[in-house]
Amino acid sequence: MQSSVLRSSASKAFIRVNGKRLGVSGGRQPWDVGRFAKTVAFFNEPPSPQQLLEALLSAPAKALAGLMPGGSSSGSGSAQQVGATGGVGKRVVQQLLAQGRVVRALVRDVDKAKQLLGSLPVAAGGCLQLAAADISQRQTLSPAMFEGVRAVVSCTAVKVQPKEGDTVDRAKYYQGIKFYDPEIVGDTPEAVEYRGLQNVVGMAAQQLGLEQGKVILAADEASAARWGALDDVVMGGVSESSMIFSRDAGEDGGPALVFRGRVSTDNSGGFVSVRCKNFEPLLNLSPYEGLALRVRGNGLRYKCIVRTDTNWDGIGFCRSFDTAPGEWQDVFLPFSEFIPVFRAKTLRDGTRLNPSGVASVQIMLSKFEYDGELNPAFKTGLVELPITSIRGYLKQPVTPRLVHVSSAGVTRPNRPGINVDQEPPAVKLNDALGGLLTYKLAGEDAIRSSGLPFAIVRPCALTEEPAGAPLEIDQGDVIKGKISREEVAGLCISLLQQPGATGTTFEIKSTVPFSQPWAPDTPAAARDWGAELEQAGLKRGVTGKTVDGVYTGKQPEAEALKQKAAAV
Repeated sequence: MQSSVLRSSASKAFIRVNGKRLGVSGGRQPWDVGRFAKTVAFFNEPPSPQQLLEALLSAPAKALAGLMPGGSSSGSGSAQQVGATGGVGKRVVQQLLAQGRVVRALVRDVDKAKQLLGSLPVAAGGCLQLAAADISQRQTLSPAMFEGVRAVVSCTAVKVQPKEGDTVDRAKYYQGIKFYDPEIVGDTPEAVEYRGLQNVVGMAAQQLGLEQGKVILAADEASAARWGALDDVVMGGVSESSMIFSRDAGEDGGPALVFRGRVSTDNSGGFVSVRCKNFEPLLNLSPYEGLALRVRGNGLRYKCIVRTDTNWDGIGFCRSFDTAPGEWQDVFLPFSEFIPVFRAKTLRDGTRLNPSGVASVQIMLSKFEYDGELNPAFKTGLVELPITSIRGYLKQPVTPRLVHVSSAGVTRPNRPGINVDQEPPAVKLNDALGGLLTYKLAGEDAIRSSGLPFAIVRPCALTEEPAGAPLEIDQGDVIKGKISREEVAGLCISLLQQPGATGTTFEIKSTVPFSQPWAPDTPAAARDWGAELEQAGLKRGVTGKTVDGVYTGKQPEAEALKQKAAAV
């Protein structure tokens, strides 16, 4: 097959294919078929001339193939429980099921889990799903176990028991008051408290989402190279644009990518756009609420187009947005507000955007909105839009999506000036127990460095006493005492709804003396955890660790180290 471009005496452009002349532009400028071919080639494997023509003339019906109605954005999802058969873990499962939640429990022994958890009452809408996995063995964890999970409560821990042995129901261990000389049974603290937790964090990250968002566009040259122009040349127009990297077009003279173009309505055109190459594999943005763009506006109205179809000319999901002239602004575009569009025409019976498989993202300035309506804030000529980032953002305010139960005392081994004889036994016996507290702290650090929205709870000695005792919440890892497992379970579930606790690590205990039993006459009223946590005044970044010989105490770790550096 042969093709050539001709121009008539009326300055009209035509493409001749297999001897037939097809008109492709209605203005006074010739159509740049070479630029059209480059556009197609950027987003596809090199096509044949016949494929070029088919792409130009393809119908919306082809793009609709395979799409199903009723797709959805991120929802509440299920809650995953790690360590579901332990003292705190089984109470977390019980309370979640009582709230009508879907709970997916990772357990080593499914039969044991069925015996412990199978008879728990389940409120309407709730259900228990059991998945066999050993978190210390990475190969036993699969992505399917985490699919649709939007919250993880981790109560995982090594098995500790008295050296003299324990009862079948582990009564000596669980009572938490009387001291028995302990030993580790089974896997080591390193395998479970650190490596195992690392495995869980790594697998869960794709489903929980990052607190600062998933970066799709960054202000660097590598990101710019992934974006190409997709202008009205594809329909015979003469507008042209590009995405370029600039070292000084960003805020305060910093770097940015600049969407720059020349818009013309000649040849019945009137749009410029840039689009990234298809993600391989497709990008899972289901944990996120939508896309956030950081741009310097120019008073014009743009479109953001998300595609779940890898075809370069398939259906797009569009959301228009306005920009303020000369101002840096954050533009938030919820996935629920994107509408299905094919070549500026709304598909009334199309699917909703399902962000679990995003193929590409596109930014467009167009003369038209949708269905023939004009863009109310459009202009021809030179335009540019500096962009410093495009990212998926979590629902605001961000709440913890990973809640982990650690232990008070994890930062005390080898802390300068500490008297281990005045500390809980686990501190003195840390080395004898295989570095139990050391690896618990390492597991905490894996969570804190993951980028996930988290909260880490460090309970003091855990007991089988009922909930309802007066409590103390603190930071810096200094308090000693006891606390009910029932109380800790309720706290973990509440933390999933507490934005003020995001990014915090804290200790908790009852103020009832250790040797005094807590035995209330009546069941405790529901605790207002939001008020308790607010009163505690939790600070992000406080760990109580000793870093470079400095005990950071109740200061955020970064702040304490900064003060030390300034004092040198």
